[in-house]
Amino acid sequence: MLSILRSPTPQAPAKALDLLDRDHSILAFNERVLNWAVRDDVPLLERLRYLCIVSSNLDEFFEVRAEPHLIAYQAKERKGLFSVGSFERLAAAVHDIVARQYALYNEKLMPAFEKLGIKIVSHGDRNPAQRQWVKQYFEREVRPLLIPVGLDPSHPFPQVANKSLNFIVRLGGKDAFGRENEIAIVKVPRVLPRLISLPAKVSGGKTLIVSLSSVIRAHLGELFVGRHVGQFSQFRVTRHSDLAVDEDDVKNLRMALRQGLVHRHYGQAVRLEVSAGCSDYLSDFLLKQFVLPSKALYRVQGPVNLGRLTQFIDLVDRPELCFAAYKASYPVQINAGQSFFEQLKTRDILIHQPFESFKGVLDFLREAVHDPKVLAIKQTIYRTGTDSELMDLLREAVRRGKEVTVVVELKARFDEEANINWAEMLESIGAQVVYGVVGLKTHAKMMLVTRREGKSLKRYGHLSTGNYNPRTARLYTDVSHITADPALTSDMEHVFVHLASQSKLPRLRKLWFAPFYLHKNLIARIDALGTAASQGKDTRIVVKMNSLTDEALIHSLMRAGLQGVRIDLIVRGACMLPAQVPGHTDNIRVRSVIGRFLEHSRVFYFREGEVDELYLSSADWMNRNMVRRVEVAWPVTDPVLRQRLVDECLVAYLHDGVDSWELGPDGKYTRYAPAGKKSPAQGAQAALMARYADLGKGQD
Repeated sequence: MLSILRSPTPQAPAKALDLLDRDHSILAFNERVLNWAVRDDVPLLERLRYLCIVSSNLDEFFEVRAEPHLIAYQAKERKGLFSVGSFERLAAAVHDIVARQYALYNEKLMPAFEKLGIKIVSHGDRNPAQRQWVKQYFEREVRPLLIPVGLDPSHPFPQVANKSLNFIVRLGGKDAFGRENEIAIVKVPRVLPRLISLPAKVSGGKTLIVSLSSVIRAHLGELFVGRHVGQFSQFRVTRHSDLAVDEDDVKNLRMALRQGLVHRHYGQAVRLEVSAGCSDYLSDFLLKQFVLPSKALYRVQGPVNLGRLTQFIDLVDRPELCFAAYKASYPVQINAGQSFFEQLKTRDILIHQPFESFKGVLDFLREAVHDPKVLAIKQTIYRTGTDSELMDLLREAVRRGKEVTVVVELKARFDEEANINWAEMLESIGAQVVYGVVGLKTHAKMMLVTRREGKSLKRYGHLSTGNYNPRTARLYTDVSHITADPALTSDMEHVFVHLASQSKLPRLRKLWFAPFYLHKNLIARIDALGTAASQGKDTRIVVKMNSLTDEALIHSLMRAGLQGVRIDLIVRGACMLPAQVPGHTDNIRVRSVIGRFLEHSRVFYFREGEVDELYLSSADWMNRNMVRRVEVAWPVTDPVLRQRLVDECLVAYLHDGVDSWELGPDGKYTRYAPAGKKSPAQGAQAALMARYADLGKGQD
């Protein structure tokens, strides 16, 4: 399996080692993503896409992580995890990232596009024909939807929705009633596209685009007849948007969440973005209105929402400026001409997404839906999207008279509304819909099919590290496992019954289940390897996940490392474990791989001597996943499949010298280059794409 790497026996630590800060680790992850926008070897439109991804990630960071720091700052808290200092340090880090984003946008990306005849044309750069077209567009499409609001005692500051685009205007002169109310707000309707292509007749053979904000800015004066438009600026406010519902105090969680969705857009303000040229008078007015300190103000030299530039990518029809299209191979283990149920009697099936197509999972469900011998289908739903073939198949299963039970997680962050709608649809046609356990998010990904075979019932299961979402299955690396293992499928049945009835869970034979067993089983396995290493045995831990922030698991890894266990952690995002610190974590390396696809699979490998174990899981090593969520981890026992996972999910990433970053003892990440070796021409993801292009039996 994995090669044995030995290290000198580390010295006992002189003092306890502080863990890394979680929020700064999240921001460091976004810096690694931003690096893809900097790289010259990345196609130009893809560089812009990564820039947009960072902006979207920062939006979510503010919506979810910023509020406690801001509250502590406003309360002048000096001690604790959230304080004046924590807010100021985070603000400084984000200001630095944002400044680099806009410098890259203005100094590198936009000039490169302009050399190719692609440009976002400002009002000052438009010729008379272009200005005339923009004016006609404004009058036809934009002006009818705008209602400027002049502020006075009977017209207070309007409710401004989270992340919406707005203008603030300072007016001269008097209004129609002879008053000098000088501030007005113009909300920009979200139904309008943020970018508009100029037609060929005025673009001169180039790809010219105008922004909606520049269209409105050019015609602000026409919205205030008889007044003089002086100072003005775009602005955008980000609000705390993590839904909080006291599940012990509500009778109907679905209704409570639906009501909460209405108010999500108007939570506490945590960030204010304005144009770089916004006057101090207007920015101070807005800060006061939103009760924000000056450090929460972000002046930007360009669009106040870079995330919306994904529309730019859609408008530019230049395939050579994008990654070459990748078509996932049909899963190599699946014989398309043979029943899944027959194949699973002889072997389990693994699907490595997105290198292999999610279509294999849909085909498994489709066969179950149309097979008259299948009596029941049970399924968990965390994120499946708004337009889902999988949900259509479940609806067809109900129509065909099968017993369909769906565990829908209503609290999947930012997918609550879609999940509520799916739950209501399924209930309306007769499916049994349950919402898991009060106080816990159901994050496990499971599908269980019960089939009559002769005089007995046989179960077939699908377990996955990722969501049942066909769209993200093309973008995220995940592993699907389809099995007829009676012990594993029996455990799955027990979990479904537990979630529906909330009855006591019997002892499971193979599944590690959170919140009851997963956490303590992981710690026990790590501690056992630490004990073995202290006795001179060869030991190894390699773990691949999205985040590592659970302190108990971190300390167990650090103990094991001190006892001599060689540990490699492949952690895409936040990691609080300080690696390679002399005398503390000499035996622990942390790498982060940022590639074309979002790393999402969770793989846990443990070895003592010649005995190794490998688990797949839906869970990251975060406290919430261990104690506040329903999660599962399960073993892959087939040695051939286990070796395949070791090779593709672990070894390939440990040797990635292109897209990999290493966490140093100073807490900072640097690009990883194998010592004394020439860096490979391809990163792990690119190598897997090439491998499956050769192995694939067909195209998705």
